[in-house]
Amino acid sequence: MSRIELSPSKQRLRLWLKLLRLTRGVEAELRERLRVNYGATLPRFDVMAALFRADEARADHGLTMTELSRALMVSNGNVTGIIERLVEDGFVQRRPDETDRRTTFVQLTEAGKAAFQDMAKAHEGWVNDLLSPLAPAEVDHLIEVLNAHRAARTTPE
Repeated sequence: MSRIELSPSKQRLRLWLKLLRLTRGVEAELRERLRVNYGATLPRFDVMAALFRADEARADHGLTMTELSRALMVSNGNVTGIIERLVEDGFVQRRPDETDRRTTFVQLTEAGKAAFQDMAKAHEGWVNDLLSPLAPAEVDHLIEVLNAHRAARTTPE
């Protein structure tokens, strides 16, 4: 059976749907593994990851809720509940800004850093497992293609 030639726009639509299906499948599996193994949600993991990166980059300075929301590309309201639960669990602490009383920083506690590092190690292994059908050269090529696409989309015309 011969393959019907698709127009470039139909091929791009086909690519988009395949990327979406792959992403949703991997994300669903990661959500389930985080829930089963750590009692955590993917948004909770993402918040902890953003705070962990901020601690590394800013010498344990933390982030404001606005900075955290921006980093995650969500509203402050979406992050507030997650932060509340992380504080209750002893994984995050709030710290007032010494120069502006209206501002509060949030950052991982030592327990939060340890819990995140454990989850991150497992997460990396799960992603590796889920994407293992791809050869290293294919992974490198896909990264190059996606980086080129992103650069083309962010370059002013």
